[in-house]
Amino acid sequence: MKLIFFFNASVLATTVSAFSPTPPQKSLNKYAQNQIQWNPKLSVQHRTFTWPLSVGVAEEITPISLKPLANRDMKGLQEWASHYGAQLTDDIQLYNGQGADWQWKAKQDIPAGQTVLYVPPNIVLTSNSAVAEFGESLQMAEYYLMQLDEEAEERLPLFRLMVKILAEYEKGEMSIYYPWLNSLPRRFYNGVSMTDNCFECLPRYPALLAAKEKNHFYRIVDAIRQGTLPLSEDTIYNDDTLQWAYNVALTRYQEFWEPVYQKVIPPLADLFNHGSNPNVQISFDAEGNCFAYTIDNVPAGAPLTVSLGDPTNPTPLFAQYGFLYDDCKTLFCQAIHLQPQIDELGYEYKDLLIQTESGEIAYKVWDIFLYKLLLENDPDSATAFYTACTTNDEKTKEEYHEYYYQYTKDVMKSHVDSIIDEVNTLTAKAKSLPLSSYPRVPMIVAHNELMGQTFAMTKEILDSLEWDEFYAEYCDPNDPEGCDVLMGLA
Repeated sequence: MKLIFFFNASVLATTVSAFSPTPPQKSLNKYAQNQIQWNPKLSVQHRTFTWPLSVGVAEEITPISLKPLANRDMKGLQEWASHYGAQLTDDIQLYNGQGADWQWKAKQDIPAGQTVLYVPPNIVLTSNSAVAEFGESLQMAEYYLMQLDEEAEERLPLFRLMVKILAEYEKGEMSIYYPWLNSLPRRFYNGVSMTDNCFECLPRYPALLAAKEKNHFYRIVDAIRQGTLPLSEDTIYNDDTLQWAYNVALTRYQEFWEPVYQKVIPPLADLFNHGSNPNVQISFDAEGNCFAYTIDNVPAGAPLTVSLGDPTNPTPLFAQYGFLYDDCKTLFCQAIHLQPQIDELGYEYKDLLIQTESGEIAYKVWDIFLYKLLLENDPDSATAFYTACTTNDEKTKEEYHEYYYQYTKDVMKSHVDSIIDEVNTLTAKAKSLPLSSYPRVPMIVAHNELMGQTFAMTKEILDSLEWDEFYAEYCDPNDPEGCDVLMGLA
């Protein structure tokens, strides 16, 4: 796509004041605040930079290539970020070995509490600055979106980031963010990017989450196509461009809480990948300065990772980000048909886990299946069991579990068998799709196979588990660590 714009001659000047910023003292994990150390290698000097926006004549603008395999210019990104005042230590470097995504890793041992990256506010994309930039046109688009999506209010900051990304994309090389845009991935593997055939290869729970992301995207597209925003028709009617911009915003934002809540994207800091046990935290001060600092000792060669979500349940991360991390220890039990019972008992998905290495089942999974049985067959007992669950009356719970043990186990076995059958069928279907046309198939197959292997181990446990073993694992007061093991807490 090529657009023609006319600009007046102008120069953007950015001043970075001399200061020695310190990372904010909030959410420091297990390390005390006084252990956070400002790295002198990152001290910012007083500088004034210029970046030409135009040459005063008609310019033909060519945005970055959005071809799936377009080159990602990481060298240009780092030079640009440094030009605008970003700082990083010599202890870290970008790496993408063995076909992996680009990520930061440690070049040498890094102690906990060390700042490794600083991004100044002048290059951080923020949802609130988009409000100021696009004004009434954005307000009108948001009004349309609010009519289309009942959950739109919580997604407005994401929508604003997407609009900002599209506006900078249209400027091509005339955008000050061009080097950052040209470093971004063009192909994504998340729910928004999946085709109908991809959805048909997903089990119910991941399909539900992926479809939810896709539907939010569709409503945002409808709002953009109302035509109130200062975007060209070539952009707003190009499905690939809109999907790419939405995915950039969805997979790279951080949340900024003070002095007001907003979503932001700090270039360079958006290259930290997810880890179940992260060793880096990203924080912002009240002025919008972004700091990434270690919260654990990091050995040389190790990836620097942050938390992008709940590590006990990989499926939401799969739906939003399109990856499956290789160290996930647990899976949600997939009992989405028991959502009413989960809500009534006040449980969360992180309580309802199955261990991926053994197939062992969390105690509260048994609770929701038994509660459903009681509701259908003995309402009075259901009320008593509900009270026991919500008041932590373990003795009463044990009595109900013992009395109805075989019935509960049979229902759970039926659930596990249905998941295994579903996953096997869908995995075979996914493997029948040509990889050249469906590049997301390997990720879908990996997720399905993780589920299949985990539930196969659970099936073996249920096939042989008797009450005395159940009691010893879950209820034995002489083994208080038993439930911790099964909950993935030990």
